[in-house]
Amino acid sequence: MNKFKTVYRQIKKYNTIVIARHVGADPDALGSTFGLKEIILNTFPKKRVYVTGQPAFRFKYIGLTDKIEDIDYDKTLLIILDTPNIKRVDIENIDLYPHRIKIDHHPFVESFCNLEIIDDTASSAAQLIMELVFKTRLKVNEKAAAKLYYGLIGDTNRFLYSYTTPKTFDLVSKLIKKTGLDFTKLYDNMYLRPYKEIKFESYIFENLTITENGFAYIKLDQDILDQFEVDASTAGNMVNNFNYVEEYVSWGVFSYDKANNIIKGSIRSRGPIINEVAANFGGGGHAMASGVKLASFEVVDDLVKELDKVCLAYKDNGDK
Repeated sequence: MNKFKTVYRQIKKYNTIVIARHVGADPDALGSTFGLKEIILNTFPKKRVYVTGQPAFRFKYIGLTDKIEDIDYDKTLLIILDTPNIKRVDIENIDLYPHRIKIDHHPFVESFCNLEIIDDTASSAAQLIMELVFKTRLKVNEKAAAKLYYGLIGDTNRFLYSYTTPKTFDLVSKLIKKTGLDFTKLYDNMYLRPYKEIKFESYIFENLTITENGFAYIKLDQDILDQFEVDASTAGNMVNNFNYVEEYVSWGVFSYDKANNIIKGSIRSRGPIINEVAANFGGGGHAMASGVKLASFEVVDDLVKELDKVCLAYKDNGDK
């Protein structure tokens, strides 16, 4: 049985639908969830559809979450996107939802939904929602297409990463042809930044520590964040800006999150497999793009040692 068609039938069945994603939402988590909401309402205008989770004001141009009001959990469908494990789902009372669907592109961690579509060869959750649309009777419009495009561009870094496949380009082409999306206008929202962030990025470049084996990192406490008037999320989003420095093969940004009293870490790689190390420290993600939440900067030091070992093993294996 085609799982995408089963998802469509479930969407058609329920009049109330809640869509969730992972904590610390990035453009793919946001683009896929808000895109799916728009697609469902475009197809079934009378349904009640909510996107839940903490608002991500940094990406408010994609969408801001809804307040869930007066729902009957037994008659509500919960769709969880871009999240491999239950503890990272940004929703209250998840156990009260008996009807759940998961659509995800991360490596499998655990099963926690009645129906699950997991494809870790897909570039993004947004790509999987595009596939859902084109394999069912769901109707996509230009507004939804823009949100999906934001998500896909965010997770592929404008088609730069290796998991961008011919299928990715095929689905994006269909999306543009179907909706007439003017995608060139979307980049300003994603890449225009205030001058203070440029100054902050320069600070990070100038103060990165590079280990002997090519792991580059920086630890950012509250004083530094206050100096540049940025927060931990802004710092984490900087991690994709350091891809093409020859002297390191993997890198991470570790910043203090005042609101939650934790250290948020965003880690990237140009070769070494990092998600297994991240998982050992309570995080996870993709082989070359992962995240962690740590109790202190002392734990960051322990993580850096393990990541440095992975970089050494990568170099000893001939950078393969």
